[in-house]
Amino acid sequence: VQLQASGGGLVQAGGSLRLSCVASGRTFSVYGMAWFRQAPGKEREFVAIINGSGVRKYYADFLKGRFTISRDNAKNTVYLQMNSLEPEDTAVYYCAARYGSNMYARVSSEYTIWGQGTQVTVSS
Repeated sequence: VQLQASGGGLVQAGGSLRLSCVASGRTFSVYGMAWFRQAPGKEREFVAIINGSGVRKYYADFLKGRFTISRDNAKNTVYLQMNSLEPEDTAVYYCAARYGSNMYARVSSEYTIWGQGTQVTVSS
């Protein structure tokens, strides 16, 4: 499977963005999908994960309910709705895929399939 992320941009603090990640292939629903982000000078960090059916989701604690991950398997797409954005959310956001539904796969080294990243910049 190959991934293509989009939807990033420049937004003011308090604003919203929706990221999309489209996957190629016909077996999208067997992959757990995750979003990570990487700010300049920092390590890539986990943001959210969703299982193949879209029923189970898990988020990083620092999000405080501001982001929502979802997927549409008919469109081979996973989304990240980001609300109440803060300057600290500025980063390149990456989608990643992992075969199966291990909801504890929350470190970047556990993923071998990555999208190219989309830049999110939040101004104060």
